[in-house]
Amino acid sequence: MPEFEDIITTREELREIVGEPIQRVKEKVMPALDRHCRNFIERSPFVIISTSDGDGDGDVSPKGDPAGFVKILDNNTLAIPDRPGNRRVDGFENILQNPSVGLLFLIPGRNESVRVNGTAMIVRDEPLRQSMSIRGKLPKLVLVVNVEEAFFHCSRCMIRSGLWEPDNWPSQDGLASMSEVMFDIGKGIDKLEDIQTLIRESETDKLY
Repeated sequence: MPEFEDIITTREELREIVGEPIQRVKEKVMPALDRHCRNFIERSPFVIISTSDGDGDGDVSPKGDPAGFVKILDNNTLAIPDRPGNRRVDGFENILQNPSVGLLFLIPGRNESVRVNGTAMIVRDEPLRQSMSIRGKLPKLVLVVNVEEAFFHCSRCMIRSGLWEPDNWPSQDGLASMSEVMFDIGKGIDKLEDIQTLIRESETDKLY
């Protein structure tokens, strides 16, 4: 890691540079979902989940499904189905040690996002899993989040990045495909074609 000389180490130093948030920014944080947050989450097909383990080591996991896949059980409770994946379940491992979570909900084309902070638990209640079935397949696990804070995040990061503006998207020329990345890692598969087949199967036959 490079060495740095001018490092911020206290809150006082930080606030001297960036200042304090204005009152309306502080007041936008709510202890539960309001109708605007609910409306947004009901239309969101994508959420990013942040967790950390008992030692504070962090992890971020993306989850996606048809819009509205995150169920709002009440104004303080969200339920997120876990679909088949690579079985790492880093977030679940973390939650068993530290239940604190942060969520970021996105809607394609919408510059604002919704942030939710709270605590989570892993549940297997069958009626809940039944309500989240797709193509007749139930999630094996559901992440239930107790909402402690909810608020809208402003649009500036999306505007700066041009995330929803195809004309501003960077070129993908020269970027390796996922199969090429996995082949270069070289974990037990000798042929690039074998990896390509595995990825195609996971993206078509093993979504649910």
